[in-house]
Amino acid sequence: MRLAFEERGDVTVVRVQEAKLTYPVLLPFYSEVRQRVESGATRLVVDFAAVSYLDSTAISCLMELNGLVRRCGGSLRFSALQPRLEKLIAMAGVDKVVPLHRDADEAVAAFSSPAGDP
Repeated sequence: MRLAFEERGDVTVVRVQEAKLTYPVLLPFYSEVRQRVESGATRLVVDFAAVSYLDSTAISCLMELNGLVRRCGGSLRFSALQPRLEKLIAMAGVDKVVPLHRDADEAVAAFSSPAGDP
């Protein structure tokens, strides 16, 4: 699993650097991100710019990640979903609990907006 982490103030941007976020890479993905959350990163943006495919297991994993972040007092946002993936996320109802943004910059800025954390 290839991930890149970028700290922007109190926001951690997690850049998924795999074309497919599917069952074989989900355990390392979740483990690496969980470590960050448990170490205090509670404002996360998961950037999907490089991802062209998600499966249903990935969607479940993302919902579990959202639960973990919320239990730790934080919030999660997604950015740069390709239109097909954004539609899949919406069909699963994930967009009702995790805000979606055009890119990581927009997602990071949204944490500072008057609405702040969802």
